[in-house]
Amino acid sequence: MVEDELALFDKSINEFGNKFRNTLSDTPCQMVGLRDAYKDSVKALAEKLSVKLKEEERMVEMFLEYQNQIFKQNKLIQEKKDNLLKLIAEVKGKKQELEVLTANIQDLKEEYSKKKETISTASRANEERLKRLQKSADLYKDRLGLEIRKIYGDKLQFIFTNIDSKHPENPFMFSLHLNEAGDYEVSDSAPHLECLAEFQEKVRKTNNFSAFLANVRKAFTAMVYN
Repeated sequence: MVEDELALFDKSINEFGNKFRNTLSDTPCQMVGLRDAYKDSVKALAEKLSVKLKEEERMVEMFLEYQNQIFKQNKLIQEKKDNLLKLIAEVKGKKQELEVLTANIQDLKEEYSKKKETISTASRANEERLKRLQKSADLYKDRLGLEIRKIYGDKLQFIFTNIDSKHPENPFMFSLHLNEAGDYEVSDSAPHLECLAEFQEKVRKTNNFSAFLANVRKAFTAMVYN
């Protein structure tokens, strides 16, 4: 637009030059009028050009401002995009952690279920063995002077009498229970028998409980008469 105005200005100057040459023979008054008209024309054109230049400057400023706003918006959009990608990565990480935790919980449940079943099976087996021992109590009491009592901790206490002929009522005792492996565990003998550990190992191997009780009674008897 500025170039158009300059071209128009050049055209006006050329037209003025032509008019000036054509009127060289005219009167001085006409020359003065032409000069004043030329000045007015130049002034009007200058003012018009000034207004156009200011409008162009405003347009440039508006364009630069718009460009700056676009840059800020693009920067803000990029920041939001980066934050969104970061959030998505965190969510994926949490999801993976949750999957691992869920798998671990499932493994623990399965392990607990297996252990529970093992303990339940062992407990049922121990109960059956204790029942069989309890059923034999009367028989042992009649033949060996043996009394069997159930005490704390699922233990059985074996009490022998009629060992010491001078004091047949004196008790000779030990305690027995089944450990987690289902093996016999002997303890708390009174009086103390050094050979009790040996008898324990033997009954674990042979599972001959009657022979075990007979050996314990013989050991108590030997202690009295030796």
